[in-house]
Amino acid sequence: MSTITEIQTAYYRIPLPELMEDAKHGLHTHFEVPIVKVRTDDGREGIGYTYTGGFGGESIAKLIDKELKHILLGKDPACVEALWEQMNWGIHYVARGGLASFAIAACDIALWDLRAKKAREPLYKLLGGHSNKVNCYGGAIDLNFPLEKLLANNQKYLDMGLRAVKIKLGQATLAEDIARIKAVRELIGPDITFMVDANMSWSVEQAIKAAKLMAPFDILFLEEPTIPEDYEGYARIAKEGQIAVAGGENLRTPIEFAHMLSYGQVDFPQPDASNCGGITGWLKIAALTQLHNVSISTHGMQELHVSLLAAMPNAGYLEMHSFPIDQYTIRPLMIDPEDGMAIAPEEPGIGVTFDWDKLAPHQLDF
Repeated sequence: MSTITEIQTAYYRIPLPELMEDAKHGLHTHFEVPIVKVRTDDGREGIGYTYTGGFGGESIAKLIDKELKHILLGKDPACVEALWEQMNWGIHYVARGGLASFAIAACDIALWDLRAKKAREPLYKLLGGHSNKVNCYGGAIDLNFPLEKLLANNQKYLDMGLRAVKIKLGQATLAEDIARIKAVRELIGPDITFMVDANMSWSVEQAIKAAKLMAPFDILFLEEPTIPEDYEGYARIAKEGQIAVAGGENLRTPIEFAHMLSYGQVDFPQPDASNCGGITGWLKIAALTQLHNVSISTHGMQELHVSLLAAMPNAGYLEMHSFPIDQYTIRPLMIDPEDGMAIAPEEPGIGVTFDWDKLAPHQLDF
């Protein structure tokens, strides 16, 4: 048995290459990456991390350093699921979901990195190894892009070999949203898969109206049309709008996903391991999707999620996100140009190795 002897937390605030905007979060100028190193008495190290859209990252790092660290020190890192429970219940009274789910995620991912490295297996094989590739789409934070730039950005995805794209909705008028949908569909042609994302910006009635107007443009799914906890609203939008609905990036616990799947109608659940309690939380949600006979997709964090999805027999779509965490690793996401699918890493561990020299200028005290 080995023992956790050290937990080291670092906080990075990284500028985005350009201003990005969506309907609810507004303009993004930075993203944040808290990173955790878990070290053991037998000389091993696991790396875990989470990310934010520019707010709350320092608080997450402090929560790890001030609270979760003391739950983990002295424990056996092999007992990943037990430690996940201990972290959740250790701080549940002050933090169910929310920041706690982000902080627990970073620690949990580090524990899985230790587990996979010890097993000498890449994560996708350790978790099931269904395939080494997954369907992938380009999803920019592009609400503020003028139409010409919007089209150029989606052409960039096509030039990369991707076979699917997604754009943001939530313009001042619904007519503007529909005009942008029409222009992108004309650009990409009939054979490219097309998704749209409203980022919680509409009421249920507005979303139903919008869904009906999208019908001519062969939309695979409408993502987050309204607030994430309105499960009945999601069911109404899917049924009355006659459109497949996606959601889940703003849910934080497996029980929330259980409610979404039981009481709502979401054909494309999208858990994000960075904010639903890490790999352990994500796997619990993946099991729920299999029981409900739907696929599982992801939000953000493509450099890690490619391995999680590749392990699953019901894998849906991997999102290639605008927060370029993978540009600060030694292996950015790889796309097979022949089929547009993302390729899972083969090295033992979670498959995410940070380039510390690139990150160094962005580290801040917390």
